[in-house]
Amino acid sequence: MMKLSHIPLRLATGAFILNAGYSKRNLDEDTAAQMQGMGAKVYPQLTRMEPEAFGKLLSYAEITLGAILLAPFVPSRLAGLGLGIFSASLLTMYRRIPEMTLEDGIRPSQQGTALAKDVWMLGIAAALILDRTPAKGSSRKVLKV
Repeated sequence: MMKLSHIPLRLATGAFILNAGYSKRNLDEDTAAQMQGMGAKVYPQLTRMEPEAFGKLLSYAEITLGAILLAPFVPSRLAGLGLGIFSASLLTMYRRIPEMTLEDGIRPSQQGTALAKDVWMLGIAAALILDRTPAKGSSRKVLKV
């Protein structure tokens, strides 16, 4: 059972990611190639795919993750794990592509702001994964240290 306090976290991120994936369903080849090129700077194996196939895969992955976050029957820790992997991959791109940050390598450049802001998703993922208090009505016991 999903905890009441997890609903806003999962609803906000799930709807956001689901919409992003839905919007990428019919990417034109140039846009898909541009997204693939950006990802390939960090994950070179992406160059092995056709741009349109990459665009479809990205769309389906985001739609799936958004749906998982919105589905109340999916445990929050599992949904948080998926969100954590997704957001960590975006933040890895942010840190490894030099033009995403200013000279200090941390603060975002104008171009990097779009990825740097995704740190909020990593925080939400951590909250979903680390919350050990049982849902109301759960038979799970909490060990107090």
